[in-house]
Amino acid sequence: MTITDLQPSAIWNYFYQITQIPRPSKKEEKILAYLLDFAREHGLEAKQDKVGNIVITKPATPGKENIPTVILQSHVDMVCEKNSDVTHDFDNNPIETIIDGDWIKANGTTLGADNGIGVAAQLAVLAADDISHGKIEALFTVDEETGLTGANSLDKNLLTGSILLNLDTEE
Repeated sequence: MTITDLQPSAIWNYFYQITQIPRPSKKEEKILAYLLDFAREHGLEAKQDKVGNIVITKPATPGKENIPTVILQSHVDMVCEKNSDVTHDFDNNPIETIIDGDWIKANGTTLGADNGIGVAAQLAVLAADDISHGKIEALFTVDEETGLTGANSLDKNLLTGSILLNLDTEE
C-alpha cells in the first residue's frame, strides 16, 4: 500500500504531490508556483501578496451566494530535519513516504504533514465539484516555521471572508 491508496483519495493524492515539492522555510518558491498552477488549471482566481502568501478563491455554488465567505488557512513551509544517517537535500529532494501500520511516516526525514495535510485538504475542497458551499478563500501563508512571516505580513486586502478556519493544529 502507498499513500495514494488511502482514503479520502483526493486529500492523500494532493498530500503526496506536496511531499514531492521541496518547501523549506524561506524557500517556498516551488510550492507557491505549484499553487498558482493549480489555480489556473482549475479556473480559480489566485492573488499573491508581496511576501508570497497566496489566496485562491472558489466562488459560491448557485444558491449559496449569501452564505458568509469562509477562509481556510494553512502554511506551505515545513520543518526540515533528518536522521544523522540519512543523506537528504531538503532544497531539492522529495520526501519519501512510508505506510507503517496505521501511520504515515517519512523515510529518515520529517514528513511535512505540518502543514502539508492542511494544504492538501484545502486543495481537495477547491478541486471538488460535489460540495455545496458559499464563497471559499483558501489562504496559503509562507514561513510559519521560522518566524510567522506570512501571517505577520499578510496583506489584509487579499481576504473578504469573515470566518477563518486554521488547518494547522496539534489538538
